[in-house]
Amino acid sequence: MHGQRNKLCTKLSSTFLRKWWITIAFAVCLIILGILVACGFSALIRHIIDHQVALRQGGQTYGWWSKPPVEPKMSVYVYNVTNADEFLNNGSKPVLDELGPYVYTQTWEKVNIIQNRNGTLSYNLKKVYIFREDLSVGSEDDVVIVPNIPMLSATSQSKHAARFLRLAMASIMDILKIKPFVEVSVGQLLWGYEDPLLKLAKDVVPKEQKLPYEEFGLMYGKNSTSPDRITIFTGVKDITKFGIIDKYNGHSYLPHWVGDDCNRLNGTDGSIFPPHLTHNRTLHIYDKDLCRLLPLVFQKEVITKGGVKGYRFTPPETVFADVETHPENMCFCPAGEGSCAPNGLFNVSLCQYDSPIMLSFPHFYLADDSLRTAVEGISPPEKEKHQLFLDVQPDMGTTLRARARIQINLAVSQVVDIKQVANFPDIIFPIMWFEDGVDHLPDEITDLMNFASTVPPMAKQVLMIAFFLLGAVLLVMAVFCLIRGSNRQSTLHLEGSNYLATAQVDLAKKKAKENKQ
Repeated sequence: MHGQRNKLCTKLSSTFLRKWWITIAFAVCLIILGILVACGFSALIRHIIDHQVALRQGGQTYGWWSKPPVEPKMSVYVYNVTNADEFLNNGSKPVLDELGPYVYTQTWEKVNIIQNRNGTLSYNLKKVYIFREDLSVGSEDDVVIVPNIPMLSATSQSKHAARFLRLAMASIMDILKIKPFVEVSVGQLLWGYEDPLLKLAKDVVPKEQKLPYEEFGLMYGKNSTSPDRITIFTGVKDITKFGIIDKYNGHSYLPHWVGDDCNRLNGTDGSIFPPHLTHNRTLHIYDKDLCRLLPLVFQKEVITKGGVKGYRFTPPETVFADVETHPENMCFCPAGEGSCAPNGLFNVSLCQYDSPIMLSFPHFYLADDSLRTAVEGISPPEKEKHQLFLDVQPDMGTTLRARARIQINLAVSQVVDIKQVANFPDIIFPIMWFEDGVDHLPDEITDLMNFASTVPPMAKQVLMIAFFLLGAVLLVMAVFCLIRGSNRQSTLHLEGSNYLATAQVDLAKKKAKENKQ
């Protein structure tokens, strides 16, 4: 063993690196490289991800963003009123029959894209909906009975008008044979049907107050290219703003609410977010129909298709809370404190042409249970079925899976002077709810995300261990060989000195002996 170590030291000195200090310098360089990897490798990977994620024309991310390679599904559930006459005539509790799902697949595309000099781009969003009868419970032609939203909106708005106006409205509705409930197909309820009240309003309402349509439908005009012009940050100049809205139709703030905080627009469309998300980050998404930014907070870590890790974000439980329990929501009251929505509802009348539309989560999830029990036929809410959530890949900020779930309700006010609705009580009447979702991304994208999230950390560990281990081994061996060589030189020096001393003593003894003789 002793001989082998000597041979190794001799080999290091003679054939590998003739100078021991070169070996030590090389070992120190390896250790420094290990420290640099430990401290700077993650920052380098972040820089590479930031560069790849930003929306650069011609880049892969840009292509996925402009024409997403996914097929979102919209599932619609309609509350069919089964006792409309008994409800109006006898004051019976409304009995609803939830029909659905009626499923539509979608294609999304950003069109009319223009790059701006300030690191933003502007576009219009084109959505095409295709009905999938094979995935649905029935046909778009299925007939349902639902509240007459145009009529009930008009009567509710007239509650505080002059009495003669209400009486005139009652006469007009009598002549036009307008009733509080309508019988329409599912397709008409969603995409539009001719409404006599809207047709009349086109002729009598002043030009500046005219509605932009003659037909009524909960999704009317959405199966096409949106006229709304959206401007977002590309992330090229500042990755922390990636995907965030800069302007909506030329405006940096919403016009609806009383406070700047509630009128903010600095959210995304929900498909992309700035990368490098953490558990304490609050995300914001904006949708025109919601009239506001919807905050999302971290709920838990999840594993999506392909083994990709994601963070699940959901709205906080206080998002639609009443102002008594959550005063921060006061600025969302359309006309001050008296107009605030009940707990669990959100009043969007200001951006829905003053129609008393109230949004909630399906089955009144997170709302007071009295809203659900005011009608019959709606089962208790379930978190897994009715919660809105997004699963986001934290390193790249891309949405992996989504379930946008919202229920549309009508806040009906009783108006005694209008005989058609004289028996219609003050009630939050559920109309329908829908689930807009993406189950997974294509394998091409998830494989890339898996690579980006798993390989760099593994490479960092391997490089750190390799540099530190090799550097330490070389350093120890070089120092050992140095000390060993130093000891050998000292030994040779001492042996040479002893030999000379002994020889001198022997010579002196010899001379003394000769002198005696």
